Amino acid sequence: MKSIDRRDFLKTSTTAGLGALMLGMSRKISANNAIDHVPLSWNTNPHFVAPKRLNNLTHRLAKIALHGEHGRRMVRAKWEFKAKEEDRFSPNMKYALAAMSIAKNAPIRIEKGEIIVGSATLLEATFHKVPLLDIDSTSHTTLGFDQVLKIGYNGLRKKIETRLGEEGLDEAGVDLLKSMLLILDAAKEWNNRNIAYLENAMTKATPEEQLFFQSVISTLQHVPENPPTNFREAVQSLWSMYAFQRLMGNWSGIGRLDEMLGDYLKNDLQNGVLTLDEAREILAHFWIKGCEWIGNTEAKSSGDAQFYQNIILGGIDVNGKEVTNEVTYLVLDIIEELHISDYPTAVRLNGNSPEKLINRIAEVQRHGGGIVSIYNEEVVIEGLVKFGYPLEEARAFTNDGCWEVIIPGKTKFWYSPMDSLVLLHEILGIKSSAEIPDYPDFESLYTAYIKRLEADIANLNASIDGIYNSFDHPLAAMFVEGCIENGRGYDNKGPKYNVMAIHYGGFADTANSLLVLKELVYEQKFMGLTEFIQILRINWEGNEPLRNLIRHRFEFYGNDEAKSDAMLQRIFNDYTDIVANVKERNGILRPAGISTFGREIEWLPQRAASPFGSKKEEVLATNFSPSPGSDKKGPTAVIKSFCKMDFTRLPNGATMELKLLPGSVTGSNGIKAIAGLLKSFVKLRGFYMHLDVVDSATLIDAQKHPERYPNLPVRIAGWSARFTTLDKHWQDMIINRTQQIV
Repeated sequence: MKSIDRRDFLKTSTTAGLGALMLGMSRKISANNAIDHVPLSWNTNPHFVAPKRLNNLTHRLAKIALHGEHGRRMVRAKWEFKAKEEDRFSPNMKYALAAMSIAKNAPIRIEKGEIIVGSATLLEATFHKVPLLDIDSTSHTTLGFDQVLKIGYNGLRKKIETRLGEEGLDEAGVDLLKSMLLILDAAKEWNNRNIAYLENAMTKATPEEQLFFQSVISTLQHVPENPPTNFREAVQSLWSMYAFQRLMGNWSGIGRLDEMLGDYLKNDLQNGVLTLDEAREILAHFWIKGCEWIGNTEAKSSGDAQFYQNIILGGIDVNGKEVTNEVTYLVLDIIEELHISDYPTAVRLNGNSPEKLINRIAEVQRHGGGIVSIYNEEVVIEGLVKFGYPLEEARAFTNDGCWEVIIPGKTKFWYSPMDSLVLLHEILGIKSSAEIPDYPDFESLYTAYIKRLEADIANLNASIDGIYNSFDHPLAAMFVEGCIENGRGYDNKGPKYNVMAIHYGGFADTANSLLVLKELVYEQKFMGLTEFIQILRINWEGNEPLRNLIRHRFEFYGNDEAKSDAMLQRIFNDYTDIVANVKERNGILRPAGISTFGREIEWLPQRAASPFGSKKEEVLATNFSPSPGSDKKGPTAVIKSFCKMDFTRLPNGATMELKLLPGSVTGSNGIKAIAGLLKSFVKLRGFYMHLDVVDSATLIDAQKHPERYPNLPVRIAGWSARFTTLDKHWQDMIINRTQQIV
């Protein structure tokens, strides 16, 4: 079949053209009763039904993906790959040869009617592994898709070839760059196979279908090899680059989507190439591609959507200009309508953010699912600059695929999570049978705790010193500034910034415990320290009245109460001072962060009963949120407590979770209430907040009857997950968050 010339096709692919082609394809796709007669999503807020802006074809493609049809068809890479065992190839060349083998052999999957195509179809990738090689892949980063999008693979190829022709590369550097060139050949091979698949489909298609297929082929023939010339090409190019990373097992964040795509859409709208409705359909197909791994893996305790494919919207650019544009609002439209949680989306807000944007976020958030969260970018940027980043780079921040902030396309990132609460248990001797330590006054006890924390951080820094100098990961490396220039890979100190963040969790629980000890033991002298520790050693057995007294009489962190918040402030300041003593060593940056990321469950076996009333192995505070059930004065009080910390001292960040009762955010007043929370968070200088609108009763019912709620999304930490794919510990953690009424 003769291919339609790309230039001639683009003349017909204008406003009426794309809409008509999609409508025609929608009519041709036969109904599947198993899919068509179920809801698209199970919203956590029954009070609202999302408006329908997208066409039936797009809705049906979303249903297919959300119900796991693609994931269940994924396969392992079982074909022969001899290069893995051959010593004549370096590790980088083995990786490149594996990429070529995958490009030639991985199944191609293209659904009829897809505007954006290309699928990562190998199961190993979903296990954080490089297919064929059985080695760990790369995650916890956001690669430089924005920069490669501008130049295309051809521009990246020229950059590598130019560096190979320059001086200063050793043998390892030459080997790395040559492996990159072979990987780019592999990416081109994979793209050509997608084109060939479509060309074959055209031979069996009706004339109407042929026009649709040709529109996709025409796009693939230009990108990602070349820079995009319009919005549709830009979206396809970004997905092709991202999907090939996924095919090789890498889990990267995507970055500032509206900044990357905004100008392409603006130009197309001005030139009459697309309507806003057609642009929304294109972007929705990109969104649907992001959930193609649903249903593919064995059950994971932390859910089926934890692949770190985060997206950032809004905020200022490197010149201080507001980024928010039509793409920003299209994304929020799509999230509201499709309720796909696989792209956790964070919006950067500041004191001058458009009122329209804040209200739109509130409208979307009240549908539930916890998909949209916010950064206070003024605090984030100030903290990054204080840490040592140039202002322009700080303004470009994204997250690492969860919520820790990094400079995208320039950073190798990892973090080391530790438990602060267990250190308090140690210095108190709660889990010991030895003689109980004697601290004559509270300051002696507090000093012992800080010295223990300081020693723990010193040990952690010593372990970080030798953590690098491992595999190069050449596919990720060529998307990160510094690797090509230095001839060193992603995990071999090639990137401009090599970051191992120091993270501790449990500080809310620790502060609450110290407050009780300070007042009950040392100020009120209600009982001696020895007697109190003996009660904790037996897990409060026989002392339930005392436990209830403590839990009900004290106002802990999260209630805008001066004493409890001041205690946490004190620990926060001491912790950040200790970490700041070693900002960088051995070429590794070490910013402070505070998080648990679900490890409050992993830490259960090592946690004893705590002075503020918790029992042994009880799930406690998540990230930098209040201890469950201790925040009793509403969401505004929680925000005020959180925002008393100076987060410019914490360059890697901290997050606060809020769970709102759906019935409390109905109508226009509900939107105003959520918008008010967002504005207060920014004004009071918070760092990062995600809120979820969900009724605990719904979650309990979903726990009992998972078959009724297959696509019920909830926010976990830096990601959302379908509730029924979490194990019971994780489900209980979400259920036990305090239900707030706005």
